[in-house]
Amino acid sequence: MIPLLRRFASILLLALVPACLHAQDSVHGDDGGEDSLGVALADTTAADSIEALGEPAWPGNVAGRIDRLLGNELFNRSQVGLMVYDLTADSAIYCHNERQLLRPASTMKVVTAIAAIDRLGGSFQFKTTLSYTGAIEDGVLNGDVYLVGGFDPRFNSDDMGSFVDGIRRMGIDTIRGRIVADKSMKDADMLGEGWCWDDDNPVLSPLLISRRDVFVKRFVDRLRDEGVVVEADTVAGRQPGGAYEVGTRTHTIDQVLMPMMKESDNLCAEALFYQLGASTGAHPATARDARTVVRRLVEKVGLRPSDYRIADGSGLSLYNYVTAELEVMLLRYAYQRGEAPVEHYAAGHREADERHKKRHDGIHHRHLGIVAARELLLRPGEHGDADEQDQVSKIKVDVRKSGGIRNDGGKDGHYAVFAVGGRRDAE
Repeated sequence: MIPLLRRFASILLLALVPACLHAQDSVHGDDGGEDSLGVALADTTAADSIEALGEPAWPGNVAGRIDRLLGNELFNRSQVGLMVYDLTADSAIYCHNERQLLRPASTMKVVTAIAAIDRLGGSFQFKTTLSYTGAIEDGVLNGDVYLVGGFDPRFNSDDMGSFVDGIRRMGIDTIRGRIVADKSMKDADMLGEGWCWDDDNPVLSPLLISRRDVFVKRFVDRLRDEGVVVEADTVAGRQPGGAYEVGTRTHTIDQVLMPMMKESDNLCAEALFYQLGASTGAHPATARDARTVVRRLVEKVGLRPSDYRIADGSGLSLYNYVTAELEVMLLRYAYQRGEAPVEHYAAGHREADERHKKRHDGIHHRHLGIVAARELLLRPGEHGDADEQDQVSKIKVDVRKSGGIRNDGGKDGHYAVFAVGGRRDAE
């Protein structure tokens, strides 16, 4: 499991920065200028000689700089929770409302990812199985075909093609019976608790193809395209014992973690969340089962689960309430279990990567250490104003300029910044 922890160190910690406004994937900025992402990712190599500028030595320079920024009048009408942690010294060097409960938005994915790696391990696989019952005579299957979902968000048309090829290789040219969709891996809830019904929500079905709940139709269509006669009803049900397996398609946990952390993929986060629930032995698994696993992890890091509200795995829910302290302590826990310092800068969205490369062509941020993912939180559905984004981004930059969040300085650190509110008065 340790190699996986090391591989995802940077993804767990920095990959969500570009989507820092809410749980949906968006970056807010003006077309003609530097957006908040650009400010947050601005090159800080010019600050390598902080002491030469008359600043206090690490970590005192962190506190002074952030204190000055938090003195901005903008924060009089905002809630901010902030924690900067020196992993080398294993101590907090700056805290501001670090125990203030705030909605985490997509930083909830940090909690889910660490819980998943801790509970499921690096060899975990998402599985979707094709099986059948009955008998095959002269190319005719007189029986039922079962499509057993394991909530694999990466199942795609190639996987479906493999299933259809499996049927053809068995010499089956006609199916007479039923096509059964087994979605019993999880409960029937298709939306998470506290999700906005009119939001762009992922579908919480354990039997998906290309992220859509059209698995059975696609399967039947592909069979017919390959010349298989399907004289069968399509129904929901559960695979019985003794069914014959035709094939199983799998995807690894890292194949799900990668888009979850680098692209803030909500479906992947929820799939992992329900895998946590299933790991308890629950069948069907529920969000409550998954929360039980997360609460046990919170206990492991020395905090009280009852102090927090865990609703889902992606951060889409309006009912999630966590703190900067919780996320930093979880990241500290993961670090101590084998996560190496960031070896390369893990940018988030592909689009943000390209903007950043154009803006800072040739600049490599090797000096960055471990930094907590998704620092900025606004009320769901609100992007906040440019002033707030700029001030919080300056906090992030000043933490880096202060000398602690870097590899070449011999320091590793986490930081988490949460900000809620702060919108300009309506004009």
